[in-house]
Amino acid sequence: MGAEAAADLDLALRALADGNRRAILRVIRSARQPVGTIADAVGLSQQTTSHHLGVLRKAGLAVSTRKGTRHLFAVDTNGLAAVRSYLDDFWPGKLAELKTVIESRQANSHG
Repeated sequence: MGAEAAADLDLALRALADGNRRAILRVIRSARQPVGTIADAVGLSQQTTSHHLGVLRKAGLAVSTRKGTRHLFAVDTNGLAAVRSYLDDFWPGKLAELKTVIESRQANSHG
């Protein structure tokens, strides 16, 4: 992983560490939403919600578009794909360990 990709991943993981930001992502994952609707859904002020949306945008996890005078926010699946790719790298090793443990137990139970 290159330095730029590692920095992007760090930003995304820091953004995801905050429960309010994860709640915001759940609100905007299925449809574009304005700040007011997002704020109401997560129980935060519009100012606080706007701050969190800014962090999510900077981390590549959310995008905004304009519709008239309103900004609508949605999940940026590209940012989430980078996080998923990083986490997916852990599974092959863990699955191999699990397979070894199961095979060992099976061998011990038959012997």
